[in-house]
Amino acid sequence: MFEKEKIYIAGPECFYKGGPDILNAMRRRAESLGFGVTLPNEHPLDMGNPDLQKRADSIFEDLKMIMKETTVIIADLEAYRGSEADSGTIYEIGMAYADGLKCYGYTRDKRPLAWKDQKYVMKEGIVYDENGKKAPYKELPFSPAVVGSTKIVEGDFDDCLAMLMTDLEEEWKAEGRTGGMAAARDGKAFGEANEAQDRANEAQGRINEAHDPADAPARPRVYLSDVIRYEEDAEEVYGRLKELCASYGLEAVTPCDWAEGFPETKGFNPYVRAAALTENYCRLVRSCDAVIADLSDYRGYECSNDVGFECGMGFEMGKKLFAYMKDARPCIEKIPHLGEAAEFRDMTGSNVENFNYPANLMFGSSMKIYEGSFEQVIERVAKELNG
Repeated sequence: MFEKEKIYIAGPECFYKGGPDILNAMRRRAESLGFGVTLPNEHPLDMGNPDLQKRADSIFEDLKMIMKETTVIIADLEAYRGSEADSGTIYEIGMAYADGLKCYGYTRDKRPLAWKDQKYVMKEGIVYDENGKKAPYKELPFSPAVVGSTKIVEGDFDDCLAMLMTDLEEEWKAEGRTGGMAAARDGKAFGEANEAQDRANEAQGRINEAHDPADAPARPRVYLSDVIRYEEDAEEVYGRLKELCASYGLEAVTPCDWAEGFPETKGFNPYVRAAALTENYCRLVRSCDAVIADLSDYRGYECSNDVGFECGMGFEMGKKLFAYMKDARPCIEKIPHLGEAAEFRDMTGSNVENFNYPANLMFGSSMKIYEGSFEQVIERVAKELNG
């Protein structure tokens, strides 16, 4: 009954000892229930290329092709080299979400981060992070973009499959109650319809925002994807960055802005807020020409999950991607590991990527990554965008 669904299995298992066997077991389980399955790296790859980056690029090209064949993504959201999920996995969820795919994730611990982040502390009833700042999205098990985009199941891959099957069965039953008039829509077709409407909204928004119809074409519009959004003075900082971008001929929008026609949600329920933020991020990114992302380590050896999600979403929307980070040395030089004799395994037993990229290959293969702060790299990004 599930032959129309093709599941992409996402997660850091490929870095684990015995990873291929783990992935194969999950594949066989899904196939035994009637699902089609897509896996990363299942097509021939250029892994013999002496240029390590080209090897990574071949993996990414395979992913791009596979994602177009997929209807559902099931992702392993376990904490990875820190308290957030694997950034490459979250990038893939961003791609899937942009395409209108069904997004599922699983975790052994769905408690709020206030309970499970080992570096959080409470003082006088307020939860602070390791930097002494108020902990962001502490009421949620993951970052807002992950929670807002993904149905999160406490359990394992099998539990996600069970939830998916139940959801599909309920969709079929709902179709029957309406006499088939509300036939289940293909996820990708639904995403394309939303995309067309958003493009129309974007065009109308730019018309409304134009100061003079006779003006020159609009300046490139960039989305600033970073962790400033979590700071108490975010609006003030973003104001300065917008002015800096304007001085280089760019129009900047930020995660703290709200898309035109989409009301800001200020409800007390953190899940309502997470869903609203995710939708708002999606609309803002779609309205831009490019994403400029801060890939610096955040709460571990991974970039912020919200940033990773926005990068994957932006890529799938056809946006230009640029990134900056404090330390742009290759991963193999930054992440502690046991050396080549031990397959470059880190403290968790996972391989450290050896592709000569400063971040997970999803990012390295899809964007230019500069070393430095936003202020130090914006001139170079502006030159590329302004031609």
